[in-house]
Amino acid sequence: MRRKVQIKILTIDIETSPTVADVWALFNQNVGINQIRENTRVLCFSAKWHGKPKVMFYSEFHDGFDTMIEKAYELLDEADVVVHYNGTRFDIPHLMREFVLKGMPPPSSFQQIDLLKVVRNKFRFTSNKLDHVASQLGLGSKATHAGHTLWVKCMAGDKKSWDSMRKYNKQDVVLTEELYDRLRPWMTNHPS
Repeated sequence: MRRKVQIKILTIDIETSPTVADVWALFNQNVGINQIRENTRVLCFSAKWHGKPKVMFYSEFHDGFDTMIEKAYELLDEADVVVHYNGTRFDIPHLMREFVLKGMPPPSSFQQIDLLKVVRNKFRFTSNKLDHVASQLGLGSKATHAGHTLWVKCMAGDKKSWDSMRKYNKQDVVLTEELYDRLRPWMTNHPS
């Protein structure tokens, strides 16, 4: 008799800082590496084990940068499957950059389920943005925020802005997991 193995599915979403650079104009600029004052970095992330109620949140403000990155590493290392929205091109490469910069080895291998790819391949929504797709499917919407100003204030250490960022980031993970559950029957390459 075959024993059924439970796979560990992690939903994750990160937020990054903008690259800060010196520029002389606003339109059609080519920014040289020597103009960069501050490279982009992971500011925070939220994650959730599938089917569990707790949504985790770690940030450089609340936990310190090193602790935040170490926690992201531990979670990815433990996961069999990682669910995200545009994470193949954004979230996972940003996290891997942070790991290699800290001299960490690669985490254990995991399968990625990028819901943006599922949406693009299977459907023709007016927009493929997470907020639009989730709203169209009646799952809710992303948390509202102040836009670019929120990131600037978080980078400056503003506690109230970090409260907004935590709410925004955690809601993205909840919404992504709900979308995953809704789209799972449509995925022909889902791990068994």
